[in-house]
Amino acid sequence: MPASLIGAMRAMAYNNAWANHRLAAACAKLSQAEFEAPRTGFFPSLKATLNHILIIDWFYVDALEGGSLGPAAWRNQLPCTTLAELTAEQSRVDRRLIAVCEALTEPDLDGITRVSRGEGRIQTERTDRLLMHVFQHQVHHRGQAHAMLSATSVKPPQLDEFFSEAELPLRASEFAELGFDEARIWRS
Repeated sequence: MPASLIGAMRAMAYNNAWANHRLAAACAKLSQAEFEAPRTGFFPSLKATLNHILIIDWFYVDALEGGSLGPAAWRNQLPCTTLAELTAEQSRVDRRLIAVCEALTEPDLDGITRVSRGEGRIQTERTDRLLMHVFQHQVHHRGQAHAMLSATSVKPPQLDEFFSEAELPLRASEFAELGFDEARIWRS
């Protein structure tokens, strides 16, 4: 396990990307109609739930990068109409989040991230707390998507085995697809 909070944040960013990759691979087995079908959840479909994850990631990752995207991130609640589009966009923002976490230093964690709320309103948030919020948001809504997927013919993927040795063979092939290096993730 990482020996520092920075190491833990980096590992969570990689885990986040890996879980999104696994969920997208499972959803890719659905037809477009099944992807869009009404389902029980906070958002009414897999399409809406996964788009929500994406737009909130755009919002917060932009803030972590020092940008000012603000509420423009959610101007369009369904920016991606197909899973292929959504997967590509989610992968891009996941890579950006990994880059943010790779660049972290101890002083950065105690630092303040400015989050544009629009109309000149700026919210300030400790960077470590903002990162924890981003990861929790992802887990929360991925869980909802996972439950929605369980109501289809596609078996939901295991999403909580990132630290497990039992998952090593499958994880190795998926990490290769993502270009991840296990040694880089687990360095302290």
